[in-house]
Amino acid sequence: MQSSTLVLKYIVLVSVAAMFFVASPSFAQQKGASSSDMQTREVQINGLSLHYIELGQGTPVVLVHGTLEDYRTWDGQLDALSKGYRLISYSRRYHYPNEWPKDATDFSVTIHATDLAAFIKAINLPPVHLIGHSYGAFIAFLVARDHPGVIRSLTLGEPPMMPLLKTTPEGDALLAAAITRSIATGEAFKQGNDEEGVRRFVNGVLGEGSYEKLPPPVLKRVMDNARELKGESSSRDLFPPTTCEDVQKLKAPTLLLDGERSPKIFRVINDRLEHCLPSVERATIPAASHQMEVENPQAFNEKVLEFIAKH
Repeated sequence: MQSSTLVLKYIVLVSVAAMFFVASPSFAQQKGASSSDMQTREVQINGLSLHYIELGQGTPVVLVHGTLEDYRTWDGQLDALSKGYRLISYSRRYHYPNEWPKDATDFSVTIHATDLAAFIKAINLPPVHLIGHSYGAFIAFLVARDHPGVIRSLTLGEPPMMPLLKTTPEGDALLAAAITRSIATGEAFKQGNDEEGVRRFVNGVLGEGSYEKLPPPVLKRVMDNARELKGESSSRDLFPPTTCEDVQKLKAPTLLLDGERSPKIFRVINDRLEHCLPSVERATIPAASHQMEVENPQAFNEKVLEFIAKH
């Protein structure tokens, strides 16, 4: 049981972080509003302070980022989504610029979901359109399932809900293939060398020299969140078991997004989600891999706006 948990843990780390780096060259090309130019706000929830930005007016839209990311991830969405909505992008627990706790062994999708539900209530939001990417999409799913009263609609960009793979014919093979691409980063983190831990991880996933080729803005953001990867590596309970029956409990209208070039493992998970969800639409973001909101923000925004306008 423990070895199975560790395997799934590393699969999640590989899946959500690797595709971040694949998409990273396009990051510097984004135009328009920049979160780096905006003053962050703070809200106290669950004994900690979370930073966020917001702009626009109307029905709230809340953005939930993935691994090695933070509120700055969504710059490609700021202009488009804030024209008709009150757009809110926050940094999750353990992410820049939030304070880093001494002990991150409680890192899990569950604690992030608890934070998100409390965050929505703490800033007195009416029911929101919730948009999550990767690990953030898994978090958004849990909030929509367990706190339906705070949700108008749900958009999930390739959530790494790996337990669902166990119920698919290809699941074991996909997991085995992914684990062969993983790299152990815990040793470097234990030695206190976060940069070396991230370097080993990136080069282990994408090949030697990949870390050294990261554009400076992307490298800075990655290193700003290096401790988060360290927290995931030391987590005792990264994410909970999830079944089709669990998914069927979600009542909010849901949009599933696929990247046209994303690894097959994400499409298989979305296939399973599409089968299990009671109210679901699905769309593909062309010319994009897992980091779809960065690689093709125009198509991403169009699909999201079309969907949330219905709800």
